[in-house]
Amino acid sequence: MSRALQGATTRIGAGWTLLRNRGPGQIQFWFIALAVGIAAALAAVGFRFGIEWLQTTVYGNDSTATIHSFAATLPWYWILIVPILGGFVVGQILHHFTPDGRVRSVADVIEGAALNDGRVEGRAGLASAFASLITLGTGGSTGREGPVVHLAGLISTKVCHLLNANGVTGRDLLGCAVAAAVSASFNAPIAGALFALEVILRHFALHAFAPIVIASAAGTVINRLVFGDVTEFSLGTTSALEFYQELPAFLILGLVSGTVAVAMMKAIFIADDAGTGLQARSGLPRWMRPVVAGAILGAIAIPFPHIIGVGYEMTIAALTGSVLVYEAMVFCAVKVVAVAVTMGGRMGGGVFSPSLMVGALTGLAFGLIATSVFPDSSGAVTLYALAGMGAVAAAVLGAPISTTLIVFELTGDWQTGLAVMVSVSMSTALASRLVDRSFFLTQLERRNIHLAAGPQAYLLAMFGVGRVMRPLGEGRVDEEACWQMIRDGIYVDASATLEAALPLMDRMEVTFLPVVTLTGEDHAPELQGALYQVDALKAYNKALAATAAEEHS
Repeated sequence: MSRALQGATTRIGAGWTLLRNRGPGQIQFWFIALAVGIAAALAAVGFRFGIEWLQTTVYGNDSTATIHSFAATLPWYWILIVPILGGFVVGQILHHFTPDGRVRSVADVIEGAALNDGRVEGRAGLASAFASLITLGTGGSTGREGPVVHLAGLISTKVCHLLNANGVTGRDLLGCAVAAAVSASFNAPIAGALFALEVILRHFALHAFAPIVIASAAGTVINRLVFGDVTEFSLGTTSALEFYQELPAFLILGLVSGTVAVAMMKAIFIADDAGTGLQARSGLPRWMRPVVAGAILGAIAIPFPHIIGVGYEMTIAALTGSVLVYEAMVFCAVKVVAVAVTMGGRMGGGVFSPSLMVGALTGLAFGLIATSVFPDSSGAVTLYALAGMGAVAAAVLGAPISTTLIVFELTGDWQTGLAVMVSVSMSTALASRLVDRSFFLTQLERRNIHLAAGPQAYLLAMFGVGRVMRPLGEGRVDEEACWQMIRDGIYVDASATLEAALPLMDRMEVTFLPVVTLTGEDHAPELQGALYQVDALKAYNKALAATAAEEHS
């Protein structure tokens, strides 16, 4: 028995070493994808329960679907105090566990897929998940899909480290985890899989499709075992497009929704810049920023409790036509302000659920006006709310395919596809020209991470000059020419990337650049080697070829 046990241990160890060195085979990878999907789905469900538990603790209401009507019955001072306390806790978490006090979310997962072989930050990511949970449980006006997606990325990153996964495997595992998390959050298996492909990986490679679908299906099974086979929004009635002459109205609704989506995104960015500027001018500690945002949110929530949490109660009211036209307009504007304050105040959460609420209110207001002007050629007003919900969300996410499908899966209403698709197409076409394709890619662009333009733009940032240069001592560097160029002020720092080096070569009209280490103002640069244009272009072309091969495999 001892020899048999020792032999089995040896074979397991050898198999594990082989798996880490050569990577998993296709069948092995599918089982790994299933395990990652189950883990990500359980994390998403646990996150949802955590929000409900915290809301029950601080507000006394155990349902996210009725939090706003319940909060309206609470004393005004409690509605004001809860977000302030939540902001204080969030501020302390982000101050101590993140280097910049910023919550990690979907944009960071997209960055991890594109630039970091499918890996995301661990310590900062986990802190962000807790911060977002507290934000949503204490009155923050955002959604849960952003932190859930990043939480899924943490799980896949851990598995990637265990397997020593390469870039392709790491990105596929990240897609599996995200698909399962989205499916488990919204009971939307089709949209979960397509969201991972369309938004996170940003390609539809065939090799990634099967494992992502497996993980997405696992996430849906977990959701249905816990919550039952029910749609997120129970509308009760089915909308129908009665007259084809009504389609032009949905084209116009798409343009209106795209404008609203851009206004919402711009409001968030303006609030973030304003918060950063105020913090710099006043010397406010960064942990106080969420506290100030919480105080503003509490003040808004006293007359408008519908801004509390993810906003599903108001979204359902809009989808069922239970809101008057002026109420829809006012609630929509106030929700946009509340989302901007929450995210500009660095409190955490995502933008998908708020965009659903803003879109449903936009569509309802438009529909109420349109059907009153043309009553004889109009169908149900709730159809406009449904189309507006999809149109605004698609424009914000930059994901027309997965958003169209997730609207159908969230509502269970598959009879209105034509109206939703028309509105979604127009809104995304408009919004993508006014921002950098989506809210997430615009966030990255504001950090000088250029993913929106495609691999030809961002791949250069992946190569440090030090990796591509020719070092001194190999006989291939003209040291005398390098020193002359340094004296003329033409050189590149060893910590720079090809993104900075190649444009400098073009401006200076040179074929190589000295690579130096700068040790201080009073010290001369230290020559490390030379970066030749031909070497940089070889590395760039090789990366482009690898990216194209992955996307078309």
